[in-house]
Amino acid sequence: MKLKLKHIIVLIVLLSFSSIIYGFTIKEDDPATANKCIGFGTVGLFLIAMPLFLMKESKGKSMKDYMLTNENVKKMQGKEQKNPENQ
Repeated sequence: MKLKLKHIIVLIVLLSFSSIIYGFTIKEDDPATANKCIGFGTVGLFLIAMPLFLMKESKGKSMKDYMLTNENVKKMQGKEQKNPENQ
């Protein structure tokens, strides 16, 4: 069975949220284990799921289009100067 990256990311997010919720529910009984569960859930979300999602979504896009170069700034300024006439 072939799992797509989308399904893997959703699985990691669900497991991370489950771990965080479980950590908060057992916080009073076993604080050390609860803190570990919350920590692992946070690591799963921000250090595993988010970079995988960003890699998947940015595939085929050029980073040069999103950088603030002189050319892009001039394009943005040119569009702003045309708008005040319409107001």
